[in-house]
Formats: sequence, C-alpha cells, structure tokens
Amino acid sequence: MEYNFFALISRMKYIDRWALMRNSREESLCEHSLEVAFISHALATIANVRYGKDYDAEKAALIGMYHDASEIITGDMPTPVKYYNDELTDAFKSVENIALRKLLYKLPEDLRGAYENVLIKSNEDADLWKLVKCADKLSALIKCMEETGSGNTEFKSALESTTTRINELTGNFPEVKDFVEEFLPAYGKTLDELLKK
Repeated sequence: MEYNFFALISRMKYIDRWALMRNSREESLCEHSLEVAFISHALATIANVRYGKDYDAEKAALIGMYHDASEIITGDMPTPVKYYNDELTDAFKSVENIALRKLLYKLPEDLRGAYENVLIKSNEDADLWKLVKCADKLSALIKCMEETGSGNTEFKSALESTTTRINELTGNFPEVKDFVEEFLPAYGKTLDELLKK
C-alpha cells in the first residue's frame, strides 16, 4: 500500500510565510520549521544545562520540525486574522486539528502512534510545546529583524509586537532570555563578521 505522509510534508517548501506582507526574501514553511527545530533544541538544552530542567531536547526539535505541519493543508493564516477574536482562534484551532488528523492518517497504522506524539499537542508534553512556541516567536523575531535590517519597513510593527511578546516570555523562560542576550545579536552580522575569530 502507498502512503502520502512524507510527500505531503515535503510540500512545506511551497508554502510561503508572511504572505500578506512585502518580503525582501521569501521564507518557506520548510525553512521556518527547521529554524524552529534548531531554536527549540537550543532552548531545551539551555534550560537543562543552566536551570536544572529535564526537557527532552531531541523531542523538542522534532516537535519544532512538525509544529506547523497543518499549514500544508490550511495554508499560513496571518496572525492578525488567526487571533482576531476568541471565536475565530478557536475555529482555526479546530481546523488545524482536523488537518493534523488528516495528515496522521496518511501514515501506516503501525507508525501513527510515533508521529502523533510530535504532531498533536498532548498534556504529557505541554511544557515542550510551550518551549516550541517560544522558539516559534524567536524565529518570527529573527525574520522581522532581517527584513527591517534590509530596509523593509513593512515589518516595523511586526518587529515591535514580536519584540514585546519575546520580552514577556523572558520572565517565565530564562532560557529565552539567555538566547536573546547571547545568540540573537549575531543574527544581524555579515558572514565575514560571523566567521571572524
């Protein structure tokens, strides 16, 4: 029997993020998901090493890779629309959940349990999902920094609101504060500056 799960996942490269805004450089859902995976792993590692947490950093990375998989079916819903009001937010979450279940059933039955863990939020991994959400916000901040840094004022208000949200998160997540202070400034540097001793 033939299964479509990975062929569908590979279509993340065709879904553009920030579609309602003028971009200096388009960003695909695939790029974003990989960046969120990197950052999720980093946040979990920082939390474990420095703050005595016991996060599964590898699982955080996996959840990061798949965190927006529903958008293969739904597309990328702009944040102002998605969070316009509670009713719309709840409706969209329901649509996302249906999309994730549809994806899950594109796998052989014996593999579904292994992927359900990383596709669908569970109480068991609630803390990891919160960490991935922080990584998702950091990835958005990086995109806003890159766009405004290249002179694209289209991202000015998104940069301000995302920065505010990240600042709010640093109070509850010291690992986010550490990432912002130690790693975020490097995102504005040139390749030569990054590679310099």
